[in-house]
Amino acid sequence: MKTVWEKLSDQQFKEVMDLSEDYKKFLDEAKTEREAVDQSIILAKKAGFKEFKANGKVKSGDKLYFNNRGKSLALFVVGKKPLEEGLNILGAHIDSPRIDLKQNTVYEDNGLALFDTHYYGGIKNYQWVARPLAIHGVVCKKDGTVIKVKIGEKEDDPVIEISDLLIHLAKDQMKKTAAEVIEGEDLNALAASIPYKSKKEEKDLVKKNLLDILKKEYDIEEDDFLSAELELVPAGKTRDLGLDRSMILGYGHDDRVCAFTSLRAITETEKPDRTSACIMTDKEEIGSVGCSGAQSDFFVNCVAELINSSDEYNDLKLRHALENSKMISSDVSIAFDPNYPSVSENKNTAFFGRGISFNKFTGVQGKEYSNDAPAEYVAKIRKIMDKNDISFQFAELGKVDQGGGGTIAFILANKNMDVIDAGIPVQNMHAPSESVSKADVYEAYRAYKAFLKEMN
Repeated sequence: MKTVWEKLSDQQFKEVMDLSEDYKKFLDEAKTEREAVDQSIILAKKAGFKEFKANGKVKSGDKLYFNNRGKSLALFVVGKKPLEEGLNILGAHIDSPRIDLKQNTVYEDNGLALFDTHYYGGIKNYQWVARPLAIHGVVCKKDGTVIKVKIGEKEDDPVIEISDLLIHLAKDQMKKTAAEVIEGEDLNALAASIPYKSKKEEKDLVKKNLLDILKKEYDIEEDDFLSAELELVPAGKTRDLGLDRSMILGYGHDDRVCAFTSLRAITETEKPDRTSACIMTDKEEIGSVGCSGAQSDFFVNCVAELINSSDEYNDLKLRHALENSKMISSDVSIAFDPNYPSVSENKNTAFFGRGISFNKFTGVQGKEYSNDAPAEYVAKIRKIMDKNDISFQFAELGKVDQGGGGTIAFILANKNMDVIDAGIPVQNMHAPSESVSKADVYEAYRAYKAFLKEMN
């Protein structure tokens, strides 16, 4: 099987590299779900999208977006056909595994000030120690002020770090399993070491000095952490990987690489026959729960609003719109890794450079917690890919008994629509630095664009 690289013309090669540069910039500015929403809205507005207003009349060709609490997003290009005939939907998630600050977070221990944390999503704890971390997020004050925080990304910014035990004293630590070598409650981030200058005897002077800095420089007081969402993410920029610059190394490919390519596809969609949609959801890494997760009614409510603004609304029209819809769950797949071949079954594994990866089903072991796409729908997908000369592969998430994973696919399938998972193969998934092939990013973008235009 030829790789994408072998098929590219000189012009297409340039397009691959240009798209990758745009994606790297997006990834650097979108290290949290809130930042991903902000950046997506900026790009959408440049492409002519406007925020939906309930008192307006929706017509064919309109480009609209719905912003859900700044943490999830839905974009639509209204089609020529009635919404009741269904939508073509791309659905990605924009949250990534990370480490969150607890609400009661700042404390002092033997002359050092630290942040107490709680990890988010499936991580290997040991991968997050002894590396520079940045603080991203928001602090919401009682007066309604929202302070956006981004500390550790500029060259002259300070960073924080979770310490590890030196090898010289790690005899007992090295006997532990990988799951136990760094425990969750030990993921405490070092934040300061200079004590506050005081003329009287006081406790916790380093903590006091840290809080003084936070107040002076960011207008954050200790109680404000109670209503804050602050995330520790790897500090630094996304980089080209490989001496041939064929790959991208960065934080958050899962799943912002699919979010970006889905966004690019819908912003380039003009006057489709069927309404095109792109969903960017939060909380996928912890079960798609909550008001910003895929299991909320946000997307369904958006479709209801569109129906109500373009036609006489009734519940049956909404149900028809959902059941007649077709969706690609735009989520990453596992890329074969030569260092760990034993977890993969080569006939059903995704490889770098062979294009977008389709997963007819995900889930674990006996397809539990999975959407299993109907064969008739898969055939339609294959036809579109072949017609547009898009490189694609079919894969599973490792060997049957090895593990597995899930996506938002089953959640939308529960609305009685056809859904299949399709995304970009990733190495080091859920690590602070993940890897993708630029060729696969390009083919995913092309696949998503063709799907929005041609699925019926």
